[in-house]
Amino acid sequence: MLRTRLALAATVCATLAATFTTPPAASQSAPPTATAESARGTLPSGARYLLREPERWNGTVLVWSPGFSGSAGGEASASPSDPVATWLLSQGYALAGSKPATAGWAVEDLLRDQDDLAEVVADELGEPRHVVAWGASMGGLTSVALLQAHPDSFDAALPLCGSVGGAVPMLNQSLDATFVLKTLVAPGDDRLVLTDVSDEAQRQAAFAEVLEEAQQTPEGRARISLAATVGQIPTWTQVGSERPAPGDLLAQQHQQYAAFLWGAVSPRQPLEERAGGNFSWNTGVDYARQLAGSETSGLVRKLYAAAGLDLRSDLAQLAAAPRISADPDAVDYMTRNATPAGDLTGPVLSVHETGDTAPTVGQARTFADRVRAAGDAPLLRQTFVDRPGHCAYSDAETAALVTTLHERLTSGRWGPSTRPAELNRLADRIASTSDLDRGIGRFADAHPRPMLRL
Repeated sequence: MLRTRLALAATVCATLAATFTTPPAASQSAPPTATAESARGTLPSGARYLLREPERWNGTVLVWSPGFSGSAGGEASASPSDPVATWLLSQGYALAGSKPATAGWAVEDLLRDQDDLAEVVADELGEPRHVVAWGASMGGLTSVALLQAHPDSFDAALPLCGSVGGAVPMLNQSLDATFVLKTLVAPGDDRLVLTDVSDEAQRQAAFAEVLEEAQQTPEGRARISLAATVGQIPTWTQVGSERPAPGDLLAQQHQQYAAFLWGAVSPRQPLEERAGGNFSWNTGVDYARQLAGSETSGLVRKLYAAAGLDLRSDLAQLAAAPRISADPDAVDYMTRNATPAGDLTGPVLSVHETGDTAPTVGQARTFADRVRAAGDAPLLRQTFVDRPGHCAYSDAETAALVTTLHERLTSGRWGPSTRPAELNRLADRIASTSDLDRGIGRFADAHPRPMLRL
């Protein structure tokens, strides 16, 4: 057991502090005694890790990567929630996770640390049968990147709400939205910094002020919708709200407005600091074409007509506006560390909410297109939960996803397991035989368009 092997960790870690806990009672489907042992320690980089061993290990370890954090260091977690961790341990999974010693867009650090953590797992538990990389948001991107960067250490990936299309297209998408807004609404406002950000808080506050003012007029609302549309922000984004009716233009636009700051004016400074410069560009971008390719172009045209604005005139103004170039070295850094190429060495099951804006659901399609181009489409399955929000999966949904991927690893085939009806039945069954919350969402078919920017 893990308790007797802690001394071995000294050869891998700079320091080691171990604690042993017993989780709450597990589900009705758990073994009679589903106790677990836990250990915390430090990786060579200074990152903290957590390793949890079930009483009866099934041979699979799940390595959790965290999302973006504004704070450095701290203790690691090994799952998205305590109830999920308890249930997974009761099913025999070992759980591991690390927390980078640095803050911000720490994908590069996680690619190193999680590989080191996989070695700790093997030293402590013995050689795993399967190692699954999983995580949420930035951690979802990291899980796919780990499979690509360390195929000898990781056998599969489960990215939850991950920016699997990569940071480069995600921030190009954000640049498009902010460029359109500034050019058409506040071209002379130097506070609306688009790239090379030195004061993120000031930038965010300035965009919030300009957005609020523009939202008060029909002309401003139409231009906000145009900016949101080229950034592919959907029309149902707010958790707890009803889906706007197809003909309710104002409600749809308000959903775009409410998500704009979160979805388009996303924190750029910490990413640029990681990359060593600006890695976004809009040279050569035709915004009339961007509008035509977006799913919500019809909404923009109707709002412009209602406001008495000339859409062609605004598009001409965008076409004439000076463009922004990227630093090639910064682009190279983000491409290497945060933009998966699509060549898979093991199965990947991804999940996105259709109303997410960070990332937008088009990331799923862009990643799928890359995987298909690499000839690895049989290894990828994607599913969606039809609701707004970011990483708001219920515990039963998460458990169903882990179970489905694990069955793919053990059987070697997907079968019908990733169809929405099958995933919903599995989540329902898990919720009915455990303490895991089912939530109100449902897995659903979705066919998102690819990202407009790559």
